[in-house]
Amino acid sequence: MQKFSRLLLFFLILLSNQVSWSQSDNLLEIQQAELLQGANGFERLLLNVRMKHQNSLIYCDSAHFYREENMAKLYGNVRIVDTKDPVVTTSRYAEYDGNTKLAKLRTNVVLKNEGTTLYTEFLDYDRSTGIANYFNNGKVVDSTNVLTSRFGTYETTIEKITFTEDVVLVNPDYTLKTNFMIYRTIPKTTETVGITNIVSKDGDRLNAQKGSFYDTVNKLFRFFEGDVENERSRVYGDVLYYDEVQQYYEGLNNVSVLNKERNVEIFGDEGKYWEDRKYSLMYGNAMVQRYFEKDTLYMIADTLISQDSELAEERYLNAFRNVQMIKGDFRGKSDSLSYNYADSTVHLYRDPILWNEKSQITADSIHFLIANEDIDKVFLRRNAFNITKDTIGNFNQIKGRRMTGYFLDGKINRFHIEGNGESLYFDLIGDSTLRGMNKILCSSIMMFFEDGDIQKINWLVKPEGSFLPPHMIKEEDKLLEGFTWREEEKPSMEDFFVWRTPKRREQENTSLFDRPDVNIPLPSDDEIQKALNEKNNY
Repeated sequence: MQKFSRLLLFFLILLSNQVSWSQSDNLLEIQQAELLQGANGFERLLLNVRMKHQNSLIYCDSAHFYREENMAKLYGNVRIVDTKDPVVTTSRYAEYDGNTKLAKLRTNVVLKNEGTTLYTEFLDYDRSTGIANYFNNGKVVDSTNVLTSRFGTYETTIEKITFTEDVVLVNPDYTLKTNFMIYRTIPKTTETVGITNIVSKDGDRLNAQKGSFYDTVNKLFRFFEGDVENERSRVYGDVLYYDEVQQYYEGLNNVSVLNKERNVEIFGDEGKYWEDRKYSLMYGNAMVQRYFEKDTLYMIADTLISQDSELAEERYLNAFRNVQMIKGDFRGKSDSLSYNYADSTVHLYRDPILWNEKSQITADSIHFLIANEDIDKVFLRRNAFNITKDTIGNFNQIKGRRMTGYFLDGKINRFHIEGNGESLYFDLIGDSTLRGMNKILCSSIMMFFEDGDIQKINWLVKPEGSFLPPHMIKEEDKLLEGFTWREEEKPSMEDFFVWRTPKRREQENTSLFDRPDVNIPLPSDDEIQKALNEKNNY
């Protein structure tokens, strides 16, 4: 029993020593002060004060030391240095709590962590977590960027700073504004949530509606519902990647590339654009709009390739698979298409077909010329066929080896048929009475139109034909060989905008640069987390 009592006493003494050691390790210590004065509830330390708390050395001109509370109020030239990590803080005044390891620094506050320096007037720095919070404005400076905001949280151990409200980042290349930003100080990257506006030193504008990522060293950007705009172009994407050094863009979902110099805009589900080469690729539900003064040329396809250049002969637009186009009353369809800017010629490949007003035009090979922003001529080679439908449902037809169509104000004016020409024309009295049907063979035929209707036909070289009155016309006589009516394939504007409805952003309504008075609400914690998750998953 006596032996057990001695053993118990030994453990109690050991435990007591451990508690005493733990308590002393957590206490503030006075290491130096030229004058100590007693006062009610605290000790007054004067002149060249130095105190110690665990790994931290605390310097100031004078201090009030509350021994029982294990805290001190520090005055004048306050400096807190951690001997095991690189964080140093200075201020005019501070309160340091040894129990919680919380330093409340006020007035001319500076926190230095290796190459990063934080300036503010109000800073709470928790040494136990390495987290510093500032409020009522702060500024962070490193070798690349200067960042300011109303509020901020600096997690020194993981080199992460969260800025909120009126956030501005400035470096030699860009100025960025937003209301929520996470800045990683080691790679010098930013992540923002919500509206983000960036302006380059050259005046280029980079904008995001739902946040962004910015590598400030390598000049890499990722925008969510964002665009990049300069004097030459504008690129948009629901997710948009931009490499400034390579002048390369890559977009996902609702992508658009506007060439301002050529008045051409391309849309698609996925796109790539090399700005220095002025070369773009667009995939999935792709559409191009060529803006003219009077109207717009619309074109859709599975894939679009566009090349711009200062040299006209090097500029082109290629479209592949399921091509459809609309320009005014002009419609077209083919498997593939090539638009040569040098001579404003459009070539259609594989089963091409055109419609203009009441005419349907087909051939093995079709290309047409745009002059003065309108369709000027169309060239049909091999098995050329033109069909128009009259007011009582008959089909006027003309075919031949080659056919050239001439347009006036975007409408068919006349057709010239050369080689093996055949025509079948229903002669009407007024718009409702059939007089008869002309069927003529001629190697050279000229057909004239007005408002889409055939007005006159000239058979230029030894025509051979016949005229049949209505009672003698048989059904098999009404169609030339090779006739196919494809009205149901004719593209419509409704088809185009079901295919692709371009997203656009009104910059003046969302720019923090243009409207600094706008108070944009901060996103909720859930919205922030959701946006960051989307960034990580991309």
